[in-house]
Amino acid sequence: MSEKAKLIAEMIEMQKTFSDYERKNGVDSSEIYAAEEGHPLFGYAAKYEEIANKVDAMAHEDKGSKRWF
Repeated sequence: MSEKAKLIAEMIEMQKTFSDYERKNGVDSSEIYAAEEGHPLFGYAAKYEEIANKVDAMAHEDKGSKRWF
């Protein structure tokens, strides 16, 4: 499995975890962006963004294109 595929799989797992938590508990934006250590969503937004940016960069590299920002 390629590195990009592994990262995408990790993103999908994160989405499943988030969806399960949301269905059971509901979610407030503070839980997504400012959850305290020990909370199931602690670091979720930052980690997801980090992975998404890596996948985006890999996709651009694959196609020989450049990011706009």
